[in-house]
Amino acid sequence: MTSTTGAAGATGTFCPYCGWPDDAEPFQVVSRHCTAAGSTVWTRCGCGSLQVRAVDERGARIVSRSRPADVPWSRAGE
Repeated sequence: MTSTTGAAGATGTFCPYCGWPDDAEPFQVVSRHCTAAGSTVWTRCGCGSLQVRAVDERGARIVSRSRPADVPWSRAGE
């Protein structure tokens, strides 16, 4: 799923802003938090998009993503 407000999906997809594969380096780990189901990892893509990754027994997947700071907001993609 991709929209101007973010994208969610399994790791192995691509960043809708720069096209970089979600499971490829480089991405910067901002923070990690343990949860009952596994962990939540906040990362930043090379383009600046902030991502929330849920990590559990099924693997890692991006559950939320922001647009980079230099990408203007638009209702066109809704």
